[in-house]
Amino acid sequence: MADEHEQPEKVWDEYDWERFLRDQDLRTERYLDLLERYANHPERDELIALEMGWTDSNGEEEGFWDHFDLEDEEAADLTEMETADAEWADRAEVHPLYQASFELTVWLDEALERRGPAVAMHPAAVELSRQACILGGKLAAALSDPEGSELGMTIAYLKRALRAANLALNAYAEAHKEHLFGRTRDKRLREQLFFVRDGIVVLMGENRAEWRRRQGGR
Repeated sequence: MADEHEQPEKVWDEYDWERFLRDQDLRTERYLDLLERYANHPERDELIALEMGWTDSNGEEEGFWDHFDLEDEEAADLTEMETADAEWADRAEVHPLYQASFELTVWLDEALERRGPAVAMHPAAVELSRQACILGGKLAAALSDPEGSELGMTIAYLKRALRAANLALNAYAEAHKEHLFGRTRDKRLREQLFFVRDGIVVLMGENRAEWRRRQGGR
């Protein structure tokens, strides 16, 4: 019989996931700093692993799940979850919003190539390309859970995708002032950016509404 005082497992909301993602960003930055610091050191990988906490006190490399005391059945469940995650990531690519984002990135690269190096290396064009790539990556992460099992994660990634979309629009505004693309391409670029940005806003609203429904209207 289950313990009547046992508390149900907390479901992470978008703010929990945002804190987690910020922590991962910091760890990534730390890894890149260590990679630069030990770039020419003969024991680079060992030193980085130690400072990142990827080895135990005896220098043995640990897997992610090694920090938990798991039964064989639980470990098998986690392996199955990891496999499902990979499959979900593939399915994200068929979502129309991701496809629109991917098409935007490809179109932008081709448009800049046609305009020549002077335009492609313009700071506004470089920033626009950078944010378009980030946008696609964040959307892929947000849409990798089509079952909706982690709505908090989906919303947190959508917020990151929205930020990239807004920064891309800022870069577009600068490119527009500098007449980098020409009238026809400029109009199409603007339409593509707003289509993706507005789609993200709609998806965020839908996922937040579903979150409130699951939480009893809270």
